[in-house]
Amino acid sequence: MNLNEFLASVEKRAFRIVRFSTHSDDDALDVVQEAMTRLISRYRDRGPDEWQPLFFRILENCLMDYHRQQQRFSKLFFWRKSSRPDDQDSLQESEGSSEAELGPEAGSDALEPGWLLGQERQRGAVMETIAALPVQQQQCFLLRCWEGMSVRETAAAMSISEGSVKTHLSRARQKLNEVVEAHGQ
Repeated sequence: MNLNEFLASVEKRAFRIVRFSTHSDDDALDVVQEAMTRLISRYRDRGPDEWQPLFFRILENCLMDYHRQQQRFSKLFFWRKSSRPDDQDSLQESEGSSEAELGPEAGSDALEPGWLLGQERQRGAVMETIAALPVQQQQCFLLRCWEGMSVRETAAAMSISEGSVKTHLSRARQKLNEVVEAHGQ
């Protein structure tokens, strides 16, 4: 596998991860593009087995840079609204791309409208909860559960201890379990 193939294989996953945190397609694309550019410019000579941990570490750093920049911007321009309604629409559209991953297996209950509506509401609540998690909890959850990274890989990508990864993941799962229980599914 060459570097271009690797980047093509992680592009959509990285976009989804960053999209949850930025709430903006444009900002997410900028962050992912910056991470890819940094990987290419600084680490293209490394071996393919090193690309994934390096890329997700760089992605995490770019995301933290983005949040620091947003904080500075909001302090300087405090009178501007921080939330953009068009971003919420974009979030819902990008969530639709992962419905197949989260959707139920086709069965007898899957065809009942009441069941489908409950599943859709639960899915929406879970996605909103993931988007509202603190950044480190969100990133731990996405890297561990969606990307399938180990605790060690996640800790390396986020530059935190393995114990912190476990704590952040536990807290994120607790919040998500509360949402699932509240929807009675």
